[in-house]
Amino acid sequence: MAAQFGRRLRKGAVTTAVAAAAVAALSASQAPDVTADTQERQSAADAQSAPDPTAADPGATGNSPYYTDLPPLNSPAPVPSATVGPTTGTGTSQAGIPATVLDAYQKAAAELAASKPGCNLPWHLLAAIGQVESGQARGGRVTADGTTVSPILGPVLNGAGFAHIKDTDHGAYDGDTTYDRAIGPMQFIPSTWAWAGRDGNGDGKADPNNVYDAALAAGHYLCRNGWDLSVEADLKKAILSYNYSQDYLHTVRSWMEFYRRGTHEIPDGSGSLPGNRSDDHDTPMSPSVPVTPSPTPKPKPKPSTPGTGKPSTPGTPSKPGTPTTPSKPTPTPTPTPTDTVAHLEDAGTATLSARAGDTFADRISTRAETSAGKPVAKVRIRFTIVGDTDATFAGGESHATVVTDAKGVALAPALRAGEKTGDFTVRALLVGRAVTAVDYRATVTARTADALARTGDTALTCTAGGEFADRVELKATYKGAAAGKVAATATLLASADATTAADKGPYFKDASGKPVRTLTGLETDADGVLKLPELYADDTTGTFVLRVTTTGGATLTVELTVTAPASSTPTPSGSPSGSQSPAASQSPSA
Repeated sequence: MAAQFGRRLRKGAVTTAVAAAAVAALSASQAPDVTADTQERQSAADAQSAPDPTAADPGATGNSPYYTDLPPLNSPAPVPSATVGPTTGTGTSQAGIPATVLDAYQKAAAELAASKPGCNLPWHLLAAIGQVESGQARGGRVTADGTTVSPILGPVLNGAGFAHIKDTDHGAYDGDTTYDRAIGPMQFIPSTWAWAGRDGNGDGKADPNNVYDAALAAGHYLCRNGWDLSVEADLKKAILSYNYSQDYLHTVRSWMEFYRRGTHEIPDGSGSLPGNRSDDHDTPMSPSVPVTPSPTPKPKPKPSTPGTGKPSTPGTPSKPGTPTTPSKPTPTPTPTPTDTVAHLEDAGTATLSARAGDTFADRISTRAETSAGKPVAKVRIRFTIVGDTDATFAGGESHATVVTDAKGVALAPALRAGEKTGDFTVRALLVGRAVTAVDYRATVTARTADALARTGDTALTCTAGGEFADRVELKATYKGAAAGKVAATATLLASADATTAADKGPYFKDASGKPVRTLTGLETDADGVLKLPELYADDTTGTFVLRVTTTGGATLTVELTVTAPASSTPTPSGSPSGSQSPAASQSPSA
């Protein structure tokens, strides 16, 4: 029954009105909260790293075929049946997910909950996409580490009923050096995997044929652009960005809700395999061999004519005078916008420099042009951060794919500097065609402060051999704002004119308790505050100076006073016996 509901309506078989009604009915029965986008487009909010669907963007899968089978109308039982096996047709067997595949989905969702908590990615969504894309890795036919027993490949994306995507990986993933094909249990095309791929099982490589790697990559793909998948509008955008089809959206939502109502673990390799595909083929996607059209069979020779013993010639010759209808030439595919791009060039990007932890003030801008210098709109530019840096694009990714506008310009998301200082490169590449990349140099400088001030105004005094009662506390600012994590140095000097540390007077203590008069490696906290260690005084009295400097040149000089200790000789309480003070010995005048 599920297969009958799942079969996609064939072209020309019904009217548009009937097709729309059928989709609406399925949506209402399977996922009541799903509503169709009447314009069938994503919103303009996706313009950053999610390609505009009007640019015929292939999404994660190249808009490859997917399984259209829908879950049973009845909610699944949360407890598995003892007879669950690889057969189809029961709600219990369809609700079961192979153990390793289920583990991959749940681990990926847990990782995203930690790294991108605002995304709110449910593992049920990954399971729904895995079901629709590959039937849960062909029923869980994976090895112990999550790698599919044999590659799962979609059809050749040569434009014959599918997207037209020329080879981007030199056949490294899909074995095809002419065109791309979707690969693995989550059906990524090579050009998307190149930036979205992740290592989900910790073996040091990102393999699209491994369900742990593919599930984690799918999670990051769905969580880009700051989408919150607990919000209906963002959930729709994310699913449509994976494969842009309203039918795909409804099918994934149906399975997602089905799994939310209850699912369970089944042994690897025992899952059921869907039977219906969106390209109207009833056979599963190829495990490893390319999908090629079957050759036209040659006509069989006719049996010999009775009484003559002569075999008839194959086929029926044309009658004299009847012209033979020439076969229609194979149409030449219309060049895509990507095919017309001759080169990429910088579109006026300013100098890229930022302090550690700050967002770069300027954004990278790249233009795609034809050989005649005309801009090319609606092509994808992939920006990749290269080098030893922890800088990222907005959202925490090291890659971003942006569609060029009407002027042929792709504006990369804002860059945010990490804590590592130095130079790195951002490389702009055309997706889908080999043209020379454009490299942009970016520099991260150390955090700085331009002003230092004490947080208190208490005089800093101490008696010789004692300890200063108050610790010195400062606040660093940069352009009026708190300057956090700024490096600083504190030095004790004999006077304000001194250039080297004093050899006597106030001092700090090192870890072993020995006197030190220069402290390096100091750093302000997140609020720009720096609290120095306790200060002590030796037996030298006088006025000394504490000088604190920060990266960026901010300097503050603080005066320290060391006084002599009070005298320990007791003061006499009266005059010695038998003597009088001079004043007392004088007689008053007469």
